[in-house]
Amino acid sequence: MANSPFIIDVTPENYQDLMKASFEVPVLLDFWAGWCQPCLMLMPILAKLAEEYDGKFLLGKLNTEEQQAIAAQFGIRSIPTVKLFRDGQPVDEFMGALPEGAVREFIDRHVGHKSDAHMAEARERLAAGDAHGAIALLTEAHEVDPGNTRVALALAGAQAASGDPIAAEATLDSLPVNEAEKPEVIALRNRLFFAEQVAGAPAVAELEARLESDPDDNEARFQLALRKVVDEDYEPAMELLLELMRADRSFGDDAGRTGLVRIFDLLGDDPRVHQYRRRMASLLH
Repeated sequence: MANSPFIIDVTPENYQDLMKASFEVPVLLDFWAGWCQPCLMLMPILAKLAEEYDGKFLLGKLNTEEQQAIAAQFGIRSIPTVKLFRDGQPVDEFMGALPEGAVREFIDRHVGHKSDAHMAEARERLAAGDAHGAIALLTEAHEVDPGNTRVALALAGAQAASGDPIAAEATLDSLPVNEAEKPEVIALRNRLFFAEQVAGAPAVAELEARLESDPDDNEARFQLALRKVVDEDYEPAMELLLELMRADRSFGDDAGRTGLVRIFDLLGDDPRVHQYRRRMASLLH
């Protein structure tokens, strides 16, 4: 790895050449020191990714003790600090010894992939309602760029949109362990859960009619909430689940509460989550 063309020990003599290279590919500058344990933890992750990405970015290793003048130009106060350069200028950075998945995500924001064109066309196909066409493109993208987890996640989403939750679950299960807890993966798994739950359930109009004629029909209330989630009509769904909590906590082993929690995971940072989480907590306490 010491002889890698993608990893450069930064010196005053080669620093300007590295900045010129940033006009061609992104350059990652890792500010480190030998006494810094987090730096030593991060370094092999950066080196591994530099080799794996095969020249799509260059890694510069800058020892802040030996190259104090260069480090001082950037006002480095904490190490490890990693700055990403394009066209000779720093455009992004992170600090601390991030795990590999987070570092990969940082790099992917700036590095092009062979699969990018397939991904863009697949998004257009999905928007036009052609889920099967999107799946074909994303399957091909996955073959040419197997290490890009964004492709696998997009493929799972297209499979779910096509009505094939089993294939979508299998694709999600193929993701590396460190990707499994990402918010977008959790959200898609919950979306699949709701889709599976409504399989064979009555239509929205029938469920609404049942509730109107019998306001105590909690089965209809729950199924209607699930239908609303699948239709991405989230606020009415959450209202129905809150009503179910008020009416019968024992229904479906507290299905109102567990359904709400799944919607919260699905919506992530959506401001409605905070509002309905507070309302759920008031019912619980």
